[in-house]
Amino acid sequence: MVTASGAQFLDWSATYRLFKGSRMNMSKIFGCIRKEVVLTNGWEHPYIYAHMDDTLLRKRGKKIFGTGWMRDPLGPPFSSNFVWGQRFIQVSLSLLEKGVFGPSRAIPVDFTHCPPVKKPTKGADEQTTATFLQQHKKEKMSAVGLQRILSLREDLNADGFSNKKVVLSVDGSYTNETVIKKLPAGVELIGRIRKDAKLFSPAEVKINQRGRKPYFGRELPTPEQIRQSPEIPYQKIEAWAAGKKRVFEVKTLKNVRWRKSGERNLMLVIIRPVSYRLTKSSKLLYRNPAYLISTSQHIDIQLLVQAYIRRWEIEVGFRDQKTLIGCGQAQVREKTAVEKVPQFISACYAMILLAAHKSNEKNRSNFQELNGTKTQKEKELPQEIYSIV
Repeated sequence: MVTASGAQFLDWSATYRLFKGSRMNMSKIFGCIRKEVVLTNGWEHPYIYAHMDDTLLRKRGKKIFGTGWMRDPLGPPFSSNFVWGQRFIQVSLSLLEKGVFGPSRAIPVDFTHCPPVKKPTKGADEQTTATFLQQHKKEKMSAVGLQRILSLREDLNADGFSNKKVVLSVDGSYTNETVIKKLPAGVELIGRIRKDAKLFSPAEVKINQRGRKPYFGRELPTPEQIRQSPEIPYQKIEAWAAGKKRVFEVKTLKNVRWRKSGERNLMLVIIRPVSYRLTKSSKLLYRNPAYLISTSQHIDIQLLVQAYIRRWEIEVGFRDQKTLIGCGQAQVREKTAVEKVPQFISACYAMILLAAHKSNEKNRSNFQELNGTKTQKEKELPQEIYSIV
């Protein structure tokens, strides 16, 4: 940011002091971005599409607050490599560009530091160990993610959007008991589930039954067995993915219960593997199937699949924030600066995307008249135009 403003050869002290203490309220800055995204999408949409994921910022210094040894996500699947870095959880809202079933961008509206709890030494007393276990339970990734979900719902209600439901897409890290059992009202979760997960039907209600009320009925086939079973047919739907509308085949099973969800009924969604060819003459290859669960029984299947496909945009956002504008590269060590500098960079990235979207809407005709080949002119404006801003 200092380099972008042309001040890289001046004294940086005043710039770094801006992030010290409580001089900058990042929650209010993200609040303006959050409200603008919802208003830009329009009041006619009954849902707010959100995504949540965590990311790793690599570090070198051992005295930087909140750093620790963490699993390297770029390591090979047969070996768990470790790197020194920081963990952050990001919540993004989808900015719709051409309606619900069209392209979108994930706009960051929350970027929270999630430092690991320091483990006590080997010879620590029982009280220290008990304190560590209690603190670790409160500050683990899924618990912090739940707090961000609760905060998002409260902030949207305060902004005047209490009538809109939040459709939150997450990966398997947050599809667990900690998050599902404590979801607030007005939030529907879509997450990945294992293909060998144990599912059950709701318990049958019996008159004059004694003892504890049962939550689970008979055991159902696993998601993988349901995918292979011909008894449940596939249904075809359309969703926007990779630049155009594509056809997906899905299976659904409602009123499903899972140990991690307690007495909450879920809907299982299985997406058939998509076929593709590397070249026109190569053999037909297949992607992996997707196994999803939804806490909503009444959401449209096409809308559900489209909402989960949009989750990929948060990964694109992580790449842009780290490589284009240097998120995590600032040389800071103090607690507030370590937390606020990445938040500030994430907020700047969100404002750049919003500004590019508004400029694109005003000058769309000018962009389409740019010189290029006949094939390029026939195509729609790609999302890579944002990288020019």
